Amino acid sequence: MVRKFDFLVIGSGIAGMSFALKVAHKGSVALICKAGLEEANTYYAQGGIASVTNLKVDNFEKHIHDTMVAGDWISDPEAVEKVVRNAPAQIEELINWGVNFDKTENGEFDLHKEGGHSEFRILHHKDNTGAEIQTSLIEAVKKHPNITVFTNFYAVEIITQHHLGIIVTRHTPGIKCFGAYVLNEKTGDVDTFLSKVTVMATGGCEAVYTHTTNPLVATGDGIAMVYRAKGLVKDMEFIQFHPTALYHPGDRPSFLITEAMRGYGAVLRNLGGEEFMQKYDPRLSLAPRDIVARAIDSEMKQRGEDHVYLDVTHKDPEETKKHFPNIYKKCLSLGIDITKDYIPVAPAAHYLCGGIKVDLDGQSSIKRLYAIGECSCTGLHGGNRLASNSLIEAIVYADSAAKHALSVLDRYDFNEDIPEWNAEGTISNEERILITQSMKEVNQIMESYVGIVRSNLRLVRAWNRLDILYEETERLFKRVKASREICELRNMINVGYLITRQAMERKESRGLHYTIDYPHPAKQQDNTEVL
Repeated sequence: MVRKFDFLVIGSGIAGMSFALKVAHKGSVALICKAGLEEANTYYAQGGIASVTNLKVDNFEKHIHDTMVAGDWISDPEAVEKVVRNAPAQIEELINWGVNFDKTENGEFDLHKEGGHSEFRILHHKDNTGAEIQTSLIEAVKKHPNITVFTNFYAVEIITQHHLGIIVTRHTPGIKCFGAYVLNEKTGDVDTFLSKVTVMATGGCEAVYTHTTNPLVATGDGIAMVYRAKGLVKDMEFIQFHPTALYHPGDRPSFLITEAMRGYGAVLRNLGGEEFMQKYDPRLSLAPRDIVARAIDSEMKQRGEDHVYLDVTHKDPEETKKHFPNIYKKCLSLGIDITKDYIPVAPAAHYLCGGIKVDLDGQSSIKRLYAIGECSCTGLHGGNRLASNSLIEAIVYADSAAKHALSVLDRYDFNEDIPEWNAEGTISNEERILITQSMKEVNQIMESYVGIVRSNLRLVRAWNRLDILYEETERLFKRVKASREICELRNMINVGYLITRQAMERKESRGLHYTIDYPHPAKQQDNTEVL
């Protein structure tokens, strides 16, 4: 089946939905959602969204500086300036769409402070900010007559000149995107979605790791599709591991214990009950995430333990319940009363700072294709994302991409010459077992060799193992009918390869990429090198 839309948006988190809402008044929008509308990283974002709102104590310059420090000074200054200065206007837009941020008794925003921030500037809705934003956007999307939501549809490949029989390489100038081939999971058919503008908003890739806080739909689909289409992908080595995921063996994904809890006053302790962050950073438990995650990793390895503790028992119990009702409820369901008991935590893969390289308008290196949200590499995060900068980045760049796309929409038309998908092949239960096992192998390779602490030897081993899986999977893909399982496996292998390769190419420890072969120089608190 061939379907035509002015805008094809692949992904339904804050980036995809806000883009759709911003362009729908000018054309038809297809919103492709591989699972339910709620199943996006946005929904699981607990902490909040960063923006300068209290001008009595905060300003743009402070937020810019904090972002550059966290990013190890390799963030793109233009991207940082863009996001920080445009944040307040986009917060207003979220409020207009129905998002309710917590306020104090005097009507001002109840702001949190998180690791790496010099001021209280995190807007939140209790401890489920992402769910509040996602739910509000879903309601707005459902009400819009020009937006058609396709749930349980899975994008397989973006369509370029390659599908017209033209040889496309990474050096081909003017690669264009004409839409995407999308699997309808209900019918098993791969439909052809033709579009004037295509937007990749597929989120992250942390499901390539065994331990992750992300929903398991985060298989790096958009990044892999763009890479296969010869688009530019950058900074994949910078994977942020959240320091404090709830340690409960068997849970996948891991339940997130928001960084806001450390901003509230929780402290980290080893299993002997001793605080340890003073050994690693003067900011203690409020150091940036990469430092805290490595500190926890170091403590666990030194002591031979599989988790540490987060202690919030010294805070007022009623206040704790009020601020973190979902965390309180989740832990209580496991027999942990966080007002009396320490919370077992361990790092888990949480956020990708790199992705599809885009310019200040969210344009990728492929014409007519934009990338926004976690799947994109805007340059904002550099070597490490500052807490709560992700949601605001997503909506600021969705706004810029929408404005740019609307300004050029009239120049584009549908490419009617695109052939339909070749649907030959079948898949047996035996092959499904192979796919499942290969997915587990990818998880084990990435967790063991491309995790928080890396080395040249580990990266080479990961590369070699992934290469074998790649060859096996490509052979399988060519002879079976397209399914979500085989496509996700391909994408996970592609993304694992990109993370590994770009980690091998970075001959230094920088930001989230830490290797024992190129240790960090000694640094002061503001990240200037100590001579």
